[in-house]
Amino acid sequence: MGGIDPGDLKWRIVAPALDRLGLGGPAAVNLLTGTALVESRAARLVQGGGGPALGLWQMEPATHDALWRMMGGDSAHADLETRVRRMTCSDIPRVRQMIGNLRYGCAMARVKYRFDPEALPDEKNPDALCAYWKRVYNTALGAGAVDAVHVAAFATAIAA
Repeated sequence: MGGIDPGDLKWRIVAPALDRLGLGGPAAVNLLTGTALVESRAARLVQGGGGPALGLWQMEPATHDALWRMMGGDSAHADLETRVRRMTCSDIPRVRQMIGNLRYGCAMARVKYRFDPEALPDEKNPDALCAYWKRVYNTALGAGAVDAVHVAAFATAIAA
């Protein structure tokens, strides 16, 4: 598997970003590490084939912008919005920061999962993590699948 070493991704990017958000823990760390591995192999910063998705977590700009509206539209999410905002720099549009600001890209992916009402799956169950990714992040319209290749990526995340 090319790209960033899964252990480095997990412990040097994902875990610190999620801790800074206050949305960490083993299940979240494994889910977000696995998400980067299935979405981009932790290697692509811009979607191949000319698609709009950006960053290791391959988030589309429309999703990014919708999440910001969701955070800003509800006072219950004011603290989360502040924590995410602190991960950005002021001289680059936020959506473009998903390309090079890896902790910010991770944070936005975690925000996407945060708005799902169900609890995160068991941190050591790659099948459950993969199914959760497919349902919440990749969605029924996405090209991803709960299959051996994608489950293996979540197993790699767990083992890292």
